[in-house]
Amino acid sequence: MALVLYSTEGCHLCEEAMALYQAAGKTAALNVIDIAFDDTLFSHYGVTIPVISFQTQDGSVIEELNWPFDSFALTTWLVKHGID
Repeated sequence: MALVLYSTEGCHLCEEAMALYQAAGKTAALNVIDIAFDDTLFSHYGVTIPVISFQTQDGSVIEELNWPFDSFALTTWLVKHGID
């Protein structure tokens, strides 16, 4: 399974989402993908970032957590998916 943060450079909300993830103390790797360099991703996530996506290894989305979320919502979502 993979954990992805869809983001873009200079996005203060994306920085806040990353800080919330780091503060949650989880050890699972969070792969940050900048949507600005992919037209498909930009079209899909352009107005909704930051988005944290839980995916299979082949990139199929299991579930996504869309902004806005706080530390409680993020932690609850991570625990739901068994993310350490």
